[in-house]
Amino acid sequence: MTQAPVTTEISAGDVLTVAREQVLERGIGLSREQTLAVLRLDDDQLEQLLELAHQVRMKWCGPEVEVEGIISLKTGGCPEDCHFCSQSGLFASPVRAAWLDIPSLVEAAKQTAKTGATEFCIVAAVRGPDERLMAQVAAGVEAIRNEVDIQVACSLGMLTQDQVDRLAAMGVHRYNHNLETARSHFPNVVTTHTWEERWDTLRMVRAAGMEVCCGGILGMGETLEQRAEFAADLAALEPDEVPLNFLNPRPGTPFGDLEVLPAADALRAVAAFRLALPRTILRFAGGREITLGDLGARQGILGGINAVIVGNYLTTLGRPAEQDLDLLGELQMPIKALNETF
Repeated sequence: MTQAPVTTEISAGDVLTVAREQVLERGIGLSREQTLAVLRLDDDQLEQLLELAHQVRMKWCGPEVEVEGIISLKTGGCPEDCHFCSQSGLFASPVRAAWLDIPSLVEAAKQTAKTGATEFCIVAAVRGPDERLMAQVAAGVEAIRNEVDIQVACSLGMLTQDQVDRLAAMGVHRYNHNLETARSHFPNVVTTHTWEERWDTLRMVRAAGMEVCCGGILGMGETLEQRAEFAADLAALEPDEVPLNFLNPRPGTPFGDLEVLPAADALRAVAAFRLALPRTILRFAGGREITLGDLGARQGILGGINAVIVGNYLTTLGRPAEQDLDLLGELQMPIKALNETF
């Protein structure tokens, strides 16, 4: 990926002109300073920004939308203290530990495939997988591959090199491990492990030949400067996919009383991340319903998004899959075919 040039501070008034030439015409993502200028744009420039982001997405990614479903194999009881997460065993939040059996996992994959999704992600609330979890994942991946025509991704926390190699050998297509936020803000979000530990897992995943899925959550008390820093962190990583979540404050967690990110700020961030990552799959993920609502979902898909998680999330409800699929049809955004993902 061609990196954006080092720039001096740029005014909000100039950044759209610069972005049109640099990103739309030449495919070079915005720098950290340029992304910050986009995040500082006034509301009266939002429509123009979203239109530019949509043009960038269409030119460098095309009209197709990748659809994914997710399921939790192991829920709750996590030993980490991610302040946004109701699956932590350290907080007085309602999610309790539970395991999903293999037949239920396969059935979930079948239902996901029926929506037209090409990707099915197995998720576990853990610091990293133990041997029991690795065995469950191996059995689940094999069972899904035997019965369902869908790509399998995993999100199992931090990995060792041996675990990375085993997942690659199983045929896991893509591995998700979010950096969650900017490096400078991470200690305010998680204290039981470091940003660097997450980065190390992503580096090993990439080296093993799996696709890298890495994003985070916006609205966790970060500044605009840190939001721009996070976009630059992701650009440096060069992930295949970036899921953008918006904080849905969960009762009983340290972030349970934070305000929901204003819709205009969320849409500005979507466009800014598209301009910083012009060729990357940018996926609508958790929190978009409470943050953006139905109108915002439309604006986001017309403002840089080119992938969605359909159905429910891990601990929160999403929109019915049919609503998202109907919206994509209305917007004439074709769903990416499975044979194009190989």
